[in-house]
Amino acid sequence: MTALRAVIFDFDGTIFDTETPEFQHWQALYRRHGRELQLQDWQRGIGTWDAFDPWAGLPHHVQARREAVHGELRESVHAALAEADVRPGVRAVLDEVRERGLALALATSSDRAWVTRWLSHHGLLQHFSALATRDDVRRVKPDPELYLLAARELGLDPAACLAVEDSLNGATAAVAAGMAVVVVPNEVTRTQPFPPAWPRLEGYEGGLAALLQVAGKN
Repeated sequence: MTALRAVIFDFDGTIFDTETPEFQHWQALYRRHGRELQLQDWQRGIGTWDAFDPWAGLPHHVQARREAVHGELRESVHAALAEADVRPGVRAVLDEVRERGLALALATSSDRAWVTRWLSHHGLLQHFSALATRDDVRRVKPDPELYLLAARELGLDPAACLAVEDSLNGATAAVAAGMAVVVVPNEVTRTQPFPPAWPRLEGYEGGLAALLQVAGKN
């Protein structure tokens, strides 16, 4: 068994739950126009890019005002996020990773400006030795390219890295990269059809020790 030398986190929904507020705001928009946004449809786009178009389910008169409506929606989501904290227990886990002497990286289908904005906002940017974002690759998750890039930036074999993910697309990417993965889902990803064989925790309350134990890396 390859010794563990790094932990690579996803960002949205895994460190900072941007996904639940965004879904809730989109769902409210749908309901204002007599429509219902199905969670299983929304889940297809979590952790990736362009897999689900929420505009397609809205009335034509709303789509005609897409730029204005999207601007209003974005402002309301960002306002909600500005008042939110990272997921409970995440700060302690990140500190424990460093204290254990493991490298720490990020692999995200979001762009670099987005993740650096929120990591800086929460005082976490300095924890990471490498950031692999959609600006840096040709294919985002579920393709393994982001995780392979993160491992390469750390100078490590993917087998020496543990990925922490919240979504099916993200965990699929990590497994395809040859990494062990622990799924820590949030409110909107909890019902995704994760393979039973993938290690899973419902939160970070057990700290790094719980992540390593469930992954068989302790």
